Amino acid sequence: MSDPHPGARVVATAAAEEAIAGLLRGRGPVMFVQSGGCCGGTAPMCFPAGEFLTGAADLLLGEAGGCPFYIDGALYEAWGRPLLLLDVAPGFPEGFSLPAGEGRHFVTRTQAGEPVTCAAPPPGSSPAAGQRSPAAGH
Repeated sequence: MSDPHPGARVVATAAAEEAIAGLLRGRGPVMFVQSGGCCGGTAPMCFPAGEFLTGAADLLLGEAGGCPFYIDGALYEAWGRPLLLLDVAPGFPEGFSLPAGEGRHFVTRTQAGEPVTCAAPPPGSSPAAGQRSPAAGH
C-alpha cells in the first residue's frame, strides 16, 4: 500500500484541522509540543506560538494545520519514527495546553489510528529522525 502522506511525519485529521482553525481565529498562531515525559508525553501540548521554548532535543516534525509540531527526539526514536496523526478527543487538556474546543483536547495517534503509548526512550538514543529545533543550542 502506498503512503498517502509521502514525506510527512505528522498529519492533522479533519477534526484537528477544524480545532486548529478555531484556535487561529480566536487566539492567533499556535504550536504543538510532544514532550518526552512519561506518561504525560503521550498527549501533545498546544501553546500560543513561541510560548514554549524548544531545546536541542526537540525535533520539528513538520506542521499540523499550518502550525509547527515538535517532538522530543528520544521519544520519537523510542516510538520507531511513526507517522503521527494529530486528532481530537473528548475531555479536557492536560497541563497548560490550550483546548481543542469546548470539552475537547488534542491527542496523538499512529498511522494505524492507535493512540501512542508511554515508552521510556532507550538509553543513549540519538534524535536523528528530524530537523533540530531552531532554538537548539541557545
